[in-house]
Amino acid sequence: MHLGLDLLFLVPGASGGRETYARELLAAIRAQRDDLRVTTFVNRETAAIGHGFWRDLADNTVVLRGASALDRRRWALGELVLLPRAAAREKVEVLHCPANFAPLHGPFVRVLTLHDLIFRRLPDTVPTPLRWGTEATVPPAARRAHRVITGSDAARDDIVAELKLRRDLIDVIPHGIAPPPEVPEAAVERMRGRLGAGGRPIALSVATDVPHKNLTGLLPAVALLAPEERPLFVFAGFGTDAGALPGLVAELGLENDVRLLGAVAPDDLEALYAQSDVLVAPTLYEGFGLPALEAMARGLLVACSDLPVLREVAGEEAELMDPHDPASIAAAVRRLLSDDADHERRRQAGRERAARYTWAAAATQTLRVFDEAAAARSRR
Repeated sequence: MHLGLDLLFLVPGASGGRETYARELLAAIRAQRDDLRVTTFVNRETAAIGHGFWRDLADNTVVLRGASALDRRRWALGELVLLPRAAAREKVEVLHCPANFAPLHGPFVRVLTLHDLIFRRLPDTVPTPLRWGTEATVPPAARRAHRVITGSDAARDDIVAELKLRRDLIDVIPHGIAPPPEVPEAAVERMRGRLGAGGRPIALSVATDVPHKNLTGLLPAVALLAPEERPLFVFAGFGTDAGALPGLVAELGLENDVRLLGAVAPDDLEALYAQSDVLVAPTLYEGFGLPALEAMARGLLVACSDLPVLREVAGEEAELMDPHDPASIAAAVRRLLSDDADHERRRQAGRERAARYTWAAAATQTLRVFDEAAAARSRR
């Protein structure tokens, strides 16, 4: 099989969970099937960086220099015009589009991974031009795809309800969790010194500062905790050191209780996980809930929003909270930092739950979808 992978969305290091999904899934697919020929299609920004998983895990990389992930018009040109032409020219048999968008036509099987429908479910969190553009491209791409993959039953319910797709054409394939690496104690100590944490417990937030992650909703909850019971709250993620967060920290007088790190390197993130006690995720919407599972895999207790997808993915091991209510968030953090004999059981149960989510399993199920979709097309 000649598999094409649409990476026109990619800005390496700044594409969040979609980048992780594409990279880890492709690596697991290559580990399982040696009969695949893989061609990746990348934009000008990715090509300028040179080597990365898009080259290292591919047999061939095609650069569409007219496409740009930083220019919506050039991205649309690439996705809807340049990509189908290039994939046809390369004689791709199955084109996997792993980031919500896909061409509408082409002489190949189109498999679309649709992570979420935030532009429908939470429209006020999406800038109007982006929402209009997404509305014009995502529903047609989903309806014209030969198969659609999503990460949770909750996301599939949204797709069926909003886009009226047939349920049997939507495959629920949970994401995987990479096994946590060993973190040198020296790296942990360096990070604790950088944070000025002393002996305080640490509550960690790992999220890009975008509206639906609700990071500004977390800070009032910090302020509700009495000074003597506050952990050190650490925000790690693109944009957390800019935008509205620094001003809100100052307004609430939380300079001694909050650290805004912005984007952090993978090794630094692991050092943060290694010394943190709790992950706090007050998100308003998710398609899967990867941060909760990544934290559980590392033995953190998790306080997360009471959403259908997080009840599905994180289960009873998480402390659920109302993301719209700072008092509910504060109470959840307080409970997880209390001296409770049940915490160790929850940590171990969280590790066991996260271990069930593997990229190998995701790859096996995704390859089945590719094979079934290709076979169905060949029978027509």
